[in-house]
Order: sequence, then structure tokens, then C-alpha cells
Amino acid sequence: MIVNQDKCTGCGTCVMDCPLGAVRLKRKKAVIDERCSECGACRRVCPEEAITAADMAQLEGLQCDACPIRCWIKAGFIGACQRYRNEAGRLSRVAPLHAFRQVEPTVGSDPAEAIRRPLITGLGAGTTYPDCKPAPFIVKGRRQDVDVVTVVTEAPLSYSGIMVKIDTDINIGAEGAAILAGKRRVGMVATEQYGSKMLSIGGVNQLTGKNGMVVARTIVDVANSKPVKLRIEGGSRLEIQVGRPPKIDGETPANMRVGCGSATMGLFAPLLKEAADEVIVLDSHLTGLMSEHAAGRFVGAKTSGVKLKFRQSTPGRYFGDHGPGWGGTSITRPQDIISGVDLSSARPGMRVLVTETTGTQGALFEIEADGTLREVPLSEACRQALAAIRESCEPSLVSAVYMGGAGGSARAGVTRHPIELTRAVHRGRAVLTVGGAPVFILPGGGINFMVDVQRVKTNFFYWTPTPATICPIEYTMELVDYERMGGHVQAMRPFEALEPLFKEA
Repeated sequence: MIVNQDKCTGCGTCVMDCPLGAVRLKRKKAVIDERCSECGACRRVCPEEAITAADMAQLEGLQCDACPIRCWIKAGFIGACQRYRNEAGRLSRVAPLHAFRQVEPTVGSDPAEAIRRPLITGLGAGTTYPDCKPAPFIVKGRRQDVDVVTVVTEAPLSYSGIMVKIDTDINIGAEGAAILAGKRRVGMVATEQYGSKMLSIGGVNQLTGKNGMVVARTIVDVANSKPVKLRIEGGSRLEIQVGRPPKIDGETPANMRVGCGSATMGLFAPLLKEAADEVIVLDSHLTGLMSEHAAGRFVGAKTSGVKLKFRQSTPGRYFGDHGPGWGGTSITRPQDIISGVDLSSARPGMRVLVTETTGTQGALFEIEADGTLREVPLSEACRQALAAIRESCEPSLVSAVYMGGAGGSARAGVTRHPIELTRAVHRGRAVLTVGGAPVFILPGGGINFMVDVQRVKTNFFYWTPTPATICPIEYTMELVDYERMGGHVQAMRPFEALEPLFKEA
């Protein structure tokens, strides 16, 4: 790549989007070093059109044909996807091929069906491009007296994304708000699921948009369990890493909620009844009020006269709101949840405990003769109730599900009749796995799948500046079904012949 120094404004976009880190700023101008593989990512993202392609006739190295980028890889260097290296004039796959036995302790296994486990994995397999060629490895073996075939590839998927689950009741931003990596949008805040915030990152519209490079890199970094910094537009700053607690605006929550405010009331009503005359469990979705709640009535809680600011759903259950306060609500002072006290039902000296669904915070109040609230120290019964809630909570963690669409051209490397592969997957005659890990196949048309990234060996998701993410895929089926669907049987190899390739990693 060649930089026109007169046009370059030093914005740094090319630096951020170079997959090899080959671009840097020097005196506020872009400079490209010898690691450049001519992938063109910098040229495509440059807002000033200051970068042009080099003269092909003068390029050194080998041209990779594993994807449409067609990198030129110099001796001793790697391509943009970081999977292929030029070793003494020969392109070699950086990571070795993996047999299923090398990942089985991680992903688990079910020996009940011969085709549920692949013979080999797509880890280190390489990519079929163009897709009309047979897949890089088509392997035949025998399992449980059944002839089995596994077809593997590392598939570049533009139709891909990742759903991140953050287990916390802390409000991070509005549903639908943009997720930013630096200043660039990579996804949006999705609908919350039970006890968790959900981030949707990527998808084909994001990958093919103007921020596609950073989108692809973010998906892959999350999938490979690397630390990632994000910001929610109008909301929080996040530091996330799969398998670890999140950091939200610099703070690390200890636990996720045990349930909503209503569920907490149902789970701990006997303890809460011993702790106070009235209990309010603050929650951004459903806040619980013990005296009205069915669980409170069951343990003998009596009408307290306490009225809440939130809108009632059903007796004892109130729709919450979102904010920086207790339980992810707008309530930052616990007594502010109470809109009033009906003195015809309340009595002076009644005690009201306010807490949240993690039991992290708690405050105890006494009702005065004029209906006002006076905060008093937490009693031992209150502390025991809060401790029971906390001890029943699970740790706050980040997890992620990679989602891909494998119903496209990569099927041609498996069979001459792609629709037959799609049908076989949906009928259970062919089993799709990712790096040996089980997946969930979405119903309906196509081959849309989801996989828990923690069940895939780390650092085997990649990205290429088409842009797309690259995922190790295996299809395993009986030989008779593979032959029936028009599989590339002429390219099959016996499993035993591949043993020298399985370098223990």
C-alpha cells in the first residue's frame, strides 16, 4: 500500500483497522511497514482516499488464495487473517490441525450417536476458496460399527455476530442504544434477559457497513475471550472478557440478581417476614412489596399502609424503571421509593426494610407517628436475610454466544447439492459442530447456528478484512448419507492417514 502524504490528515483510522498492526502515525502521517500484506483494509477505510494499492509487478512474497483478499505474504510474515505464514517460499497454516480427542475434555461428548462427535475438527484446517473446491479435509472413519464422514473448513462468515450476556442488575444504557468501540458503532443493546444485560455485536449489516473492520475485530476478540473495552451511547463504559466479571464504569459487580423483586420475595418471604414488618425489594423490572405479595400473605404479613411510587402490575408486584440506583432503578435513596404511608393501616414503630435483588445494599426505617421515616441500624435479622439473598446469587460474569450463517457458498466444499446438506442438518442426519463444540441450529430455513464460545478452544476465531469472521466448522454424517447427497467422495481420506498432522497442542 502507498500513502499519499499530501492527502493524509493523520486521522488514524488506518492504524485502528489494520489487522496486522502494520500502520502507524509518524509526524501525524500514516506510515506502513514491512508487515503489510496488501490486504487493502487501510485503503478501504481511509476517509481521504489517501492510500492506493502498490504495483502488483513489484510485490514480493506469495499470494494467498484462501479468501477473496488474496494477500501478498512476504517471507517470514503472516497474512491479514493471521492464519497463514510464508515459510521459505511456502504458505503454511500457523496452527496445527486438531483431532476431536484434542478438544474433547473442553467440549464434552455424547457417545450415544456415532455422528454427534466429529472425527477431526476445523481447528487449523484452513479455508476452502473458491468454495466450489472440496473442503480442505474430508475424512472417513468408523465409529460404533458405522462408517462416518467428517468434512471440515474454517469458513469466512459475513453473516455472523456475537451476543454478549452480562450478568448484572446494574443499568448500562437504554435498550436499542448504540454500542461503540472507540467512536465507532459495532452493535446495539438488545432486550434484557432474565437477570442479564444483552449486547448484540455484529451481524451482516454491521459487518458490511462503514465500520466493518472494527466490527469484525470486536466479534473475534470477544469470541477469543480477550478483554474488550466498549461504551454504550448515553450509558456506561464497559470492560468485558468472557469468563470474567464485567467492569461497569470502573466498578466490578459481585453478583447477578437471584431473581426479580417478586421472585426474591417468593424465595425469601419467611426470612424477610422475620426481618421487618414490611419489605421492599427494588428491581428495575418488578419491584416486590411484601405485605401485598402472595408470598407475604402466605407467611402472615399484614397490611402496612406503605405505598410505592412505581406502577402496580399485580398485588405486591410493581413495574420498576431504569437508572443508576438500587436494583438498577432510578432510586438512589431507598426511602424515595415510598410515595406515602396510610396511617389508617400503619402504626408508629413499624419497621420497613428496603433492599435489592442481590442483597448488596439494605436500609431499615421506622415509621414515625406522623408517617415520616426514620432510618435505624440494620438488625441482626435483617443482616441474616440480606446475607441469605447474597449467598443465593450467582457471580456476575460475561459470557457470549457466537452466531453464524453457514447456509451459503461454503456448502459447495461439502457437496455438489448444497440444499441436501441443509436438509440433512435440520433432519439430524448431519451434525454441525464448531471446533468440536455442540451448537444450536435455529429452526426455519438456512443453517443458522449458535455456539457458546467458551466451549471452543481459545484463539481459533479469526477475521479477514473482507470484512468477515472466520469460524471452524465440522459436518459429520454417515458415509451412506454423504454419498447420497453428492458429497466429494473422491477427496475423502482415511482418518489414520492424518495422524501425523495432529500435533499435540
